[in-house]
Amino acid sequence: MVRMVNCVVIKAESEGLDYVPYPGELGQRIYANVSKTGWARWVAHQTMLINEYRLSPIEPKARKFLVEEMEKFFFGAGAEKPKEFVPPREQA
Repeated sequence: MVRMVNCVVIKAESEGLDYVPYPGELGQRIYANVSKTGWARWVAHQTMLINEYRLSPIEPKARKFLVEEMEKFFFGAGAEKPKEFVPPREQA
C-alpha cells in the first residue's frame, strides 16, 4: 500500500518516501512531510548547490551548509539559487 503525505514542497497530497532519507529528527520530519516528488526537487537543488559552490560533501563545513539549506528548502522560507547560477540551456 502506498503511503501518502501532505507534501510541504508541492503543497498537495502525494506519494510519500519509502524510507527516512536523513538521520535524526530532521529525517523524521522529512519522511512525515515530504513526497517523493518533493525529495527529487531537493536532490536536484542540492546537486546544483554542490556544483555551483564546488562543495565536497565529505567536508564537515560543506555538510553543515547543505543541512542548513535542506532545512530552509523544506521547512523555512525556501532555499535560493546562488547569484551566479545560470540554468543550463536545453539541448535542441
